[in-house]
Amino acid sequence: MILLYENKVPASYRVAFVEKVKKISSNLGIDPNWLMAIMYFESAKTFSPSITNSIGATGLIQVIPSTATSLGTSTSELRKMTAVQQLDYVEKYLARYKGKYKNYIDVYFAVFFPLAIGKPDDWVIQAKGISASAVYNSNPAFRVLKDGKIRVWEVKKVMLEKLPSEWVNNGSFSLAVKSYKKQITVGLLLIVAGVTLYYKYGRTK
Repeated sequence: MILLYENKVPASYRVAFVEKVKKISSNLGIDPNWLMAIMYFESAKTFSPSITNSIGATGLIQVIPSTATSLGTSTSELRKMTAVQQLDYVEKYLARYKGKYKNYIDVYFAVFFPLAIGKPDDWVIQAKGISASAVYNSNPAFRVLKDGKIRVWEVKKVMLEKLPSEWVNNGSFSLAVKSYKKQITVGLLLIVAGVTLYYKYGRTK
């Protein structure tokens, strides 16, 4: 079985990398395509173990320094590893939430915002010490309604729409598709209703 984005993995380590992804996914009880998609997007489509963003998050799933420490390593050490070696830490991290993964979005939330795993689509992403506005300001890519909050369905919508349509429809990702379409429809209807009310009652003559 050829995995999603398998052809994007550098040829020098592709075979070993893909085989290890399959093994890890089996251990975690998830579809290997989910893990491939997450690492592809998190590593800026490179599958590089050393790629680092502006806040110091590093590697295949963009581990931040404090998380690296909790895994018994550091971001500087992660950058020195090969991609195949770093997969051990990807598994170690994701194993924390083993048993909670029902679909691709659950696994993505383990990486992005673990508290959101399994939450309903209209749940606003926030936590003690992390306000909804802070999440909103830090994640412009997920601002679908642009109302100062990010909900689960907004993240779901954005992440699923990044995937090739043939993969979304082949069964690997379909469990995560059903509800967000309803939510985006409701969201758009609310926007239209708001604009209509503004023009009817909110404008001064």
